[in-house]
Order: sequence, then structure tokens, then C-alpha cells
Amino acid sequence: MKLFVARHGQTVWNAQNRVCGVTDVKLTERGIGQAKELSDIIQNYDIDIIISSPLKRAIETSKIVADKNSIPLQIEELLIEQNYGIYEGVDRKNDSFLANKRNFAYKYPEGESMLQVTYRIYGLIDKLKEQYQDKNILIITHGGVCRIIRTYFQDMTNDEFFNYTLENGKLEEYEL
Repeated sequence: MKLFVARHGQTVWNAQNRVCGVTDVKLTERGIGQAKELSDIIQNYDIDIIISSPLKRAIETSKIVADKNSIPLQIEELLIEQNYGIYEGVDRKNDSFLANKRNFAYKYPEGESMLQVTYRIYGLIDKLKEQYQDKNILIITHGGVCRIIRTYFQDMTNDEFFNYTLENGKLEEYEL
């Protein structure tokens, strides 16, 4: 069983370098192009199902990939991006946001901690391993969730975790 993980295409907030968690924004034209490129890349793999975050940017990306490759698509609420609370929409280089980002067990005010996100994502991966034992799955989700998924398969120092980013429209592959 293989788990493929992709980040949705670019949004306006990504282009503006703004924090975007649960705020539901759509893809830009560039993001649509990235989704189309991802759908071409996916043709090289044997994907049985696409499981997407419920947010517009992930669903738009997922539909482009699913439609081009005739792959069934399922929406999974647990794949929603981290809730960054009061930092939704601020510049990603905001000092308070970055300080909070380094404290994994600390909730973003009015949001979630990374540990809370890890709990739901690790549980989902465990469930997918049982439910789709002989299938290859493509998850299309968000930058923060992609970072958490990576830690399920690979140990990372706090600094590596803090600095890791899966770019928009890019794909990683893991063996389950």
C-alpha cells in the first residue's frame, strides 16, 4: 500500500504570503494550472482513490485530478487544515505567529495546537491503513497537514519540522 500526499494548488493568500488555515479560499489561475500539472503526474501512478480535505482549495485541486484520471474522490473532514485562530490572514512572517508556530503543544489563540492536528491526522492514517490495505491512496490537503503526515513516516527535529514546506501542487510518496 502506498500513500501519496499532495498539497492543493496556489490560492490568493498563498501568493500574498498570508497564513491560511481553515479560511475557505479558492485557487488562483496559477493554482488551477498546478492542479492540472499534478493530474498529469498522477497518470504515472496507480491510484485507487483520492481523499480530499473539505476546503475549497483542496476540493478544486482534487476534482481536477480525479476527473482527468477517472479516480473516485472522497471528502474527509479530518484533513482540514490547522485552525490558526487569530493568525488567519496575517503575514506568514508575523513575529507572534512564528513564535506560536515553534510551540507545538500551544494552541493558536482561538485555534488548534499542532499536537491536536497530529492526533487527528495520525488517527486517520491508522484508519486508512486498515480500510484500504491493498489500495494506493492520494491525499490532497494543506501545507500544515502535509508537514504532520511527513512526521508519521520520518523523524524530524523541531527545526526541520518548523522549516519544512511541501510546495503547492507537489507530491510526496510514502510506503504503508
